[in-house]
Amino acid sequence: MNNRKYQVKNFDFKLLILLIAITVIGILAIGSAKESVQSRQIFGAILGMFFMLILTFFDYSFFIRFHWVIYAVNMGLLLLVQFFGDSSNNAQRWLEIGGIRFQPSETAKILLILFYAQFIMKNKEKINSFSTLLKAVVLLIPPWVLIYKQPDLSTSIMILIIFCVVMYVGGLSYKIIAGIFAVILPVAVILLFLVLQPDQTIIKDYQQERILAWLQPDKYSLTTGYQQQNSITAIGSGQLWGKGLYNNEVGSVKNGNYISEPQTDFIFAIIGEEMGFAGSLTVIVLLMAIAFECFLIARKAKDIAGTIICCGVGSIVCFQSFINISVATGILPNTGLPLPFVSYGLTSLVSLYIGMGFVMNVAMQRVTPRNTINNF
Repeated sequence: MNNRKYQVKNFDFKLLILLIAITVIGILAIGSAKESVQSRQIFGAILGMFFMLILTFFDYSFFIRFHWVIYAVNMGLLLLVQFFGDSSNNAQRWLEIGGIRFQPSETAKILLILFYAQFIMKNKEKINSFSTLLKAVVLLIPPWVLIYKQPDLSTSIMILIIFCVVMYVGGLSYKIIAGIFAVILPVAVILLFLVLQPDQTIIKDYQQERILAWLQPDKYSLTTGYQQQNSITAIGSGQLWGKGLYNNEVGSVKNGNYISEPQTDFIFAIIGEEMGFAGSLTVIVLLMAIAFECFLIARKAKDIAGTIICCGVGSIVCFQSFINISVATGILPNTGLPLPFVSYGLTSLVSLYIGMGFVMNVAMQRVTPRNTINNF
């Protein structure tokens, strides 16, 4: 490790403060939504910060040298879920090892970013060649299929978004990007048409109903679209300052149990109702600031791998926040993605902090800003 580049003075206190602030808001909101799990979220936050601080001082360049081991571990965990995973709500997504229950699809996001950071750096001179692109796609297919089959459509979509981001940041030609969009857009329209057909077999029935409930909210307001409509009502009822955390108002959507398990995917509804527009805006600004800080660090990374790590982790915060909040406000159909650092879920929280640990380490080794890659 080059000590001249690895400097403690480069520790990103601003990012640390932003992470603590959003995590505290999440813990407060979770406590109000379901007090019994608040202590577990606090434990997850402490554990996540512990891992983050360790990784901050652990050279990422050394870690990603073992990118094939990282890929193998990721595949191994996903295969264990496929054959020995725990089922809940018609989905087999959880794995229990030594009394610890976690969701490997969440760790897969970070592990794939680390793997492709080294893969792209090793192939940076031929990133636009057919053989390299084919190899990158082929390597993505196995973990993507295993996540999709759990079934976990929302996370599989996030995996595709992450892959697109890291390939773009790695220097993918704009001509190739334009060609891909020219194919994807009409295919997406055709696919949407097909999945809306009554006898379709492309996605699960409940996934189809979520899309239909989004397109026809009035028709499904008492069934599949029930939670989403109540979420919108809750956010609107909070007005400017909200009804207050831990309130006991009879007219509260949360107190009336109109949203099941609000501490997870619909935590933004709790924030909107109890913290109002001010609290909702604060959460959005904090998440945007965290993602933006990741992108700023990426511009000063010592190599392409560091840039890809920062952009990859930043894209998780950015896109996952957008999707979650869009679901809570009715802009997108219900997907089941958690709100980063805010929703209840130890695997998601700890995985994100691990990702941030690598981002902080990239910051510790930052150099003078330069154009390290074609697209960033």
